[in-house]
Amino acid sequence: MDVERFTADVTDLSERLISGCSPDHIQRLNFVKERLIALYKRNIVKINHSVMELICAMHLIRYGYHVDVEKQLTDSLVCDVFATKGDGQVIIEIETGFMPPEHALDPFSYYVSRIASKISRYSKHASEFIMATPGVNLLPIPVLFSTAPRYRNSDEVKQLKSLCDQYYKSPQLEILEILNARLHMIYVINIDEGKVIETDIDSYFRILAPLIALAGFRSGIIRRE
Repeated sequence: MDVERFTADVTDLSERLISGCSPDHIQRLNFVKERLIALYKRNIVKINHSVMELICAMHLIRYGYHVDVEKQLTDSLVCDVFATKGDGQVIIEIETGFMPPEHALDPFSYYVSRIASKISRYSKHASEFIMATPGVNLLPIPVLFSTAPRYRNSDEVKQLKSLCDQYYKSPQLEILEILNARLHMIYVINIDEGKVIETDIDSYFRILAPLIALAGFRSGIIRRE
């Protein structure tokens, strides 16, 4: 653990992000920075994930949100970014694309189930749920999350639950968690520039579907155009 290097890196990024900002915005981002440093000292966060949390936090702060990171939601659930403004709450979960070695032979199925699990478990804890990922990664989001819960096909929900059950057994996802889950937006993070590009779900699907097809995947859970 190199606390000095971590502190220097997040401080350097923070100073770039707050350039031209109001004192209030600077204060809010400094809170996030100091919290990340404290978490790093406890070996809870790593630098690659922390810089993306910091960038997402600044993006929300510019919209007037108060932001926290690594927020405890339940006994077993901690979200990456938690923001509040008035009565509204936003949760952001960041996906880097990391693949555990034990899933070297089934990375696509595992990644789809991981994303589905996050949307289903986290979105009920906020009025808006956002998935974020660096520009070098693609999110194979299950297609049913592009529609409102009342329009979801029960067979699609059961199919997705069956996939998730292969990877998440303690606890398993409930049918209603998948049925009622909401994904409101996707953030594409440009780490080099310290920026976030907001993308609506339909636009992201239009970009993603041809790439999924080109790679040879034929999952009914992923939309094919």
